Amino acid sequence: MINETLMNGLCAVLLAILLAFTTTPAVRALAYVIGAIDVPKDNRRMHKRPIPRIGGLSIFAAFVISTLIFCKPGENLLAIYTGGLLIVLVGVIDDIKPINAWLKFIAQILSALIAVFWGVKLEFINLFGEYIHFGFWAIPLTVLWIVGLTNAINLIDGLDGLACGVSAIGSISLFLITLIKGDAHSAIITAVLAASCIGFLPFNSNPAKIFMGDTGALFLGYTLAVLSVEGVFKMHTVLSFLVPIAVFALPLFDTVNAFTRRILKHKSPFSPDKNHLHHKLIEQGFSHKQSVYIIYAICAILGLSAVTFTSENPSKALVILAVGFAVLGVYLLLISKYGFNSKEGFGIESDMLEQINAKARNDGAKDDTES
Repeated sequence: MINETLMNGLCAVLLAILLAFTTTPAVRALAYVIGAIDVPKDNRRMHKRPIPRIGGLSIFAAFVISTLIFCKPGENLLAIYTGGLLIVLVGVIDDIKPINAWLKFIAQILSALIAVFWGVKLEFINLFGEYIHFGFWAIPLTVLWIVGLTNAINLIDGLDGLACGVSAIGSISLFLITLIKGDAHSAIITAVLAASCIGFLPFNSNPAKIFMGDTGALFLGYTLAVLSVEGVFKMHTVLSFLVPIAVFALPLFDTVNAFTRRILKHKSPFSPDKNHLHHKLIEQGFSHKQSVYIIYAICAILGLSAVTFTSENPSKALVILAVGFAVLGVYLLLISKYGFNSKEGFGIESDMLEQINAKARNDGAKDDTES
């Protein structure tokens, strides 16, 4: 007999995929009606034509409806429903007519405090077997984590399907971790979040028919942050403090790098630029899709290492990270020495091909002479 929890989880995942997929065309039409259109007014944007951008409403609706039907409303879900609703409303307004970055930042802090109100707190971590309790600092650290990850997912949303795919990979990583931990309730919630992203992704992949906008990016970042506090940070494994950091390492690194870069240039940390990781990959010669797939792969490797960090023997995670970064290092060396072209590959390939063609022409000329 099929376990009831497993059946509920499968039904919840299927419903989330179907809801996200079937509501997206209607949300796309709504975007045109209310004027939530991303018009490429500067060279920072990668698209060349106006694209509707409140697709996050489909992700939000799919997640909320599916969890309301199949999940018990615990502290984490109540925090996501209430704080997430505030985040989504701010995102919709910003997608229609951009608002001041500091107002969005204040809204993110308020949403984080709503999560704290419902009991979502980063109260302790396990550091090499020693429990460190934060006491008074639990609330500010929780707010910092939620706001930081919310911004990290939003800032990485620069290519078609990038933030949505990265969020799906992060959700799947959290799903596997909570499943190993034996927390079936949190596992279903994270699976539903991943399913909501997957249902939306066909419309968001390059060339995108709709963006999820701040509506979706802020909601996904906020939700992932809340779920990681409740389901991952409080694990009782030796390296549990590394698990959420590994899962979201790439967007967090990109955000810290962006904020530091802008502050050093005496600019607002929220001022947009074209120096994110995905921009750098395209500058190196990778195509739009190749850049997205590379970042997907890096996030998947980091997520896989995070899953293995949950065991009492984290050596496998270190091996995975070592192999992953070794491959990345080889690619960087090849790019720095030979360059890369999205159609021809590394420069060494085109150079060798030219030598092969030249040799073939010479051999052909010799054959003609001898004959």
